[in-house]
Amino acid sequence: MNILADENVDRQIVERLRQDGHEVLSVAEMAPSTPDESVLASANANRAVLLTADKDFGELVYRQGRVHAGVILMRLAGLSQDAKAAVVSSAIHARGAEMRDAFAVVTPATIRIRRRL
Repeated sequence: MNILADENVDRQIVERLRQDGHEVLSVAEMAPSTPDESVLASANANRAVLLTADKDFGELVYRQGRVHAGVILMRLAGLSQDAKAAVVSSAIHARGAEMRDAFAVVTPATIRIRRRL
């Protein structure tokens, strides 16, 4: 999967996904402090699914109707960085194909996926 990791995505998650064979670009490595609209535009330009912990992307996608190639919102507060990496890796392995062109929310216990209307 082609993924753009927002700057709030832990380095361990980025590294784990790369080890899993995914093509992962990282905002933290390329252009920290990039505005959300520009991050979403970059993900679209690269046909990448955006991986983030920032709920503001829900606002951009649902309320503002912004086009996207897919957004994965991580809700993993309280977990260690290694545990977060394992949860995200497992979620993408299990349901990654469904996450393309959808808005997914990943928690330690659930994966919710809402297709674009």
